Amino acid sequence: MVVQVESPPSRPAAGDLLRVLGVGFGIAVVVGGVVGQGIMRAPGIVAGALPSPAWILLAWLAGGAISLVDAFSLVELGSSVPRAGGPYAFVTRAFGPIAGTITGWSDWLNGVVGVGFMGVVFAEYTHRLGLLARFPIGAVAALLIALTWLINALGTQASGRSQHVGSALKALALLIIVVLCFAAPRSVPADLAPPHPTLTLAAIAIAMRAILNTYAGWNTCVYFCEEVHAPGRNVARSTFIGLGVITSLYVLINAGLLHVLSVDQIAGSKLPAADAVSSILGGASGMVITAFAVISVAAITNLSVMYATRIAYGMARDGVLPPVLAKVSKSGTPQAALLVTVLAGAALASTGVYDRLIAMGAVLVIAINIGVDLAALTLRRTEPDLRRPYRMPVFPLPPLIGLAINAALLFAIVREDPPHSLFALAAPLAIGGVYWLLRTRSPVTA
Repeated sequence: MVVQVESPPSRPAAGDLLRVLGVGFGIAVVVGGVVGQGIMRAPGIVAGALPSPAWILLAWLAGGAISLVDAFSLVELGSSVPRAGGPYAFVTRAFGPIAGTITGWSDWLNGVVGVGFMGVVFAEYTHRLGLLARFPIGAVAALLIALTWLINALGTQASGRSQHVGSALKALALLIIVVLCFAAPRSVPADLAPPHPTLTLAAIAIAMRAILNTYAGWNTCVYFCEEVHAPGRNVARSTFIGLGVITSLYVLINAGLLHVLSVDQIAGSKLPAADAVSSILGGASGMVITAFAVISVAAITNLSVMYATRIAYGMARDGVLPPVLAKVSKSGTPQAALLVTVLAGAALASTGVYDRLIAMGAVLVIAINIGVDLAALTLRRTEPDLRRPYRMPVFPLPPLIGLAINAALLFAIVREDPPHSLFALAAPLAIGGVYWLLRTRSPVTA
């Protein structure tokens, strides 16, 4: 791993994004983009597939290691092509505007769907707490999305601070659950635990898919390359430190669950963390878990709005979307891109059509990861002299391993759910086809 010293960034021109975010923000968005409701559910799936506590903890460590392998390519691209929009910018640089358009639309739609879905989940949890119960689910969801618009409209520094707070609260809540678990007496001695099914390849696949889904979102820092100080250095630091924090939290929470519950008890639960806290606190546990869910979902909704706005901004600046979406206010926020993103998310939240789109999201995420790995390989060949403040170790192994893992996951998901998966792949390809036709008639200057 080689990190070169960067020259000081130039003063931003009027209308540019503001470079006002630091390493703390980068770590916050990595942690905030990952830690959510997944860690409440996934331990049950993993425990149902793997035969022992040791295998369970090893699998969660492996999830962090696999994410780290994918991170090498992404961080190298983020340091060498520090442009807003993340994978959209990298794929465009490597393969041109049509491939970039397909990637950007896929990524932006995923972000918007996430905003709508998380808004509804937030509303459901607030109702469970007895808050805003007089208002319909759609109205509460729209209220949260409107709040994220207000925070982001105030400027880059305000939205950055909000992510600091949200991520810190989520990490603190998980640590409290860990402490509660280890403070409780062990409920099932290891030598009295019932026998567990034998480890099989299929069981490993089931467990790792759940784990990797729970790690999804670790790549969020690269969407803000133009707003983070010294991106060549700080994108790498933020991503790798954030992944270390996430992996540690996930291993700790699973070790805590295994201290309180048996493997079979975890496997038989849809919300093992809730069951563990319930065994310790009794009736107050529901309030604790629901409060964590409200904080978690609100923070992820805010982050989804932030990064989806940057994707729209990046595409608009390159002429893929209307140029008005590329206009930036003095506070550093692309206001029109922000408004379009939140309105689209609120519309999905109010209509409920996000359900099927969520089922397609995993396919698009994996396809985007494949595009990033291919971009890293391609740019090393086509632009060997490109300045790379961070160079991944043992190249080309990380992108090749990432390609193999993502291709296997894509094959497994398409095989399991062909209708949603194939439609998810076809939709952005159709958008790319339309864009190609428009370019052939009236070429767009990138």
